[in-house]
Formats: sequence, structure tokens, C-alpha cells
Amino acid sequence: MVNVSVDIARDGSAPGKARRVVRRQAGALDAALVGDVTLLVSELVTNSVKYGADGTVRLRIASRAPAQVRVEVSDDGHAFVPAGRDRPLSDAGGWGLHLVERLADRWGVETDTSRVWFEIDRRATGAAAA
Repeated sequence: MVNVSVDIARDGSAPGKARRVVRRQAGALDAALVGDVTLLVSELVTNSVKYGADGTVRLRIASRAPAQVRVEVSDDGHAFVPAGRDRPLSDAGGWGLHLVERLADRWGVETDTSRVWFEIDRRATGAAAA
């Protein structure tokens, strides 16, 4: 079982610190989840650093079973509506929420704050979401 909540200074080192938080939980998570969770956390924290307000990034990781995890990344920024990627595939950047949509089983954006959450649940299927 995992239940972690950390505040990370909102600066260029935040994505690396967030990845380390995920890796410290690796023993309690199914090994097949760790890579996807690490990637998605890194993308969301990077977005928070890039677009969020001053202050900290809050990372919450919760898991009741090794093959199931819920992650929330929030900051003191303003609410936003996610937009689909509309840039050429050859352009760098802009992949964060697209990756969340592809790799997570469920995800969303809280409408009253700058909080993005995702859930990965491999208990039933044992395979990655399509």
C-alpha cells in the first residue's frame, strides 16, 4: 500500500525530484507500472513547472494494491481546460497530457484548480490500456 503526499519546490529540479519519489515507492507497486507512472508524473510535474503559479507542486500517490495506482499533481495555478495536441508530430514538447490519455486507464482535470489526476489499474486486465 502506498499513500504519499509531498510538496516539491516549483523549479527546474522538480521533475527529477518527483521521479525519485515514484521510484522510492517501486517496491510497493507492480513492476510493470513503475515506468509508466514515472513517465506520467514527470510529464505532469514538468507542465506544472512550465505553466503553474509560484510556490510548490504537490504530488500525491496512492495505491491499495500493487497493480493499481492513483496520482494527483497540483499547484497554485489557475484552472485550465485540456486541449488536444494540434502541433506536427515532429515538434518537440506538448506530449504530456497526450501520454496521460494513452497510458492511464482514467484521468481528469479538476475544474476549479490546477490539478491533474490519473489512475492506472491493471488488476482486471493485466495489460496496458489501449
